[in-house]
Amino acid sequence: MSVEQVADASEPMKQLTAYIVDKVIKRKGVEINEDTPLVSSGLVDSFAMIEIFMELQRVAGRKIPASKVQAKDMDTVRLMFAMAEKFGKPAKS
Repeated sequence: MSVEQVADASEPMKQLTAYIVDKVIKRKGVEINEDTPLVSSGLVDSFAMIEIFMELQRVAGRKIPASKVQAKDMDTVRLMFAMAEKFGKPAKS
C-alpha cells in the first residue's frame, strides 16, 4: 500500500472521529482518536451507536448488514472500519 493509499484510507476515519466528537459526544474538552474506547468507556451509549453506524456506512461508502454487527465491533473507530471492510458491500451511488 502506498503512502497516498494509507492517507486516503485514514481520511474517512478522521471524518467519523470528528462526527462522533461534534454530533454525538458534544462535551467540551473531549478528544478521541481511532483507538479510543467509546462504548466500554461510557463516552457513547448504545442508542448513539445507531446514529454512528449510519454515519459509518455513509463515510465508508459501504452498506453493512446490521445482522453482522456486534457490540465489540463498534467500540473504536478503527474496529468499525475493520468491520465495514469485512462485511460491507460498496454502496450504490
